[in-house]
Amino acid sequence: MEYLISNLWLVWLIISVLCLILELSSGDFYVTCFAIGALVAMCSSFIGVPFWGQVLVFAIFSVASIYFIRPRLLASLHKGGEQRESNADALVGREGVVTEAIAAKGNGYVKVDGDQWKAVAANGEAIAVGERVKIVSMASIVVTVEKI
Repeated sequence: MEYLISNLWLVWLIISVLCLILELSSGDFYVTCFAIGALVAMCSSFIGVPFWGQVLVFAIFSVASIYFIRPRLLASLHKGGEQRESNADALVGREGVVTEAIAAKGNGYVKVDGDQWKAVAANGEAIAVGERVKIVSMASIVVTVEKI
């Protein structure tokens, strides 16, 4: 214990590493800010700042990191996320092959990227098996397609 008291930089390093390990489970970058604060406190222990000063440095830099660094980390992580489509919405515009004929004003099935989707024709006409189609819209789990 006396070794840790005389080498407070090691305590701050352990705190920083533990914070980074905890960040792996949370992913919201709050704990990373505490790791940054601990690293700066570790640097302050090298220049001989007393323990109360190191705790103050830790608190100030952790809070500053939350306000100044965390928003930039989140922005870089979610860059381009606003215009990125996901799940079924990403199917619109994709091409597929009719696997079960689409009857006139009826429905059939289309295979897109290995998945089968219930489909209707955009203009209500019949589409034969094997025809290539493009998905133009989606309503629930039914895709609307047109011939290519």
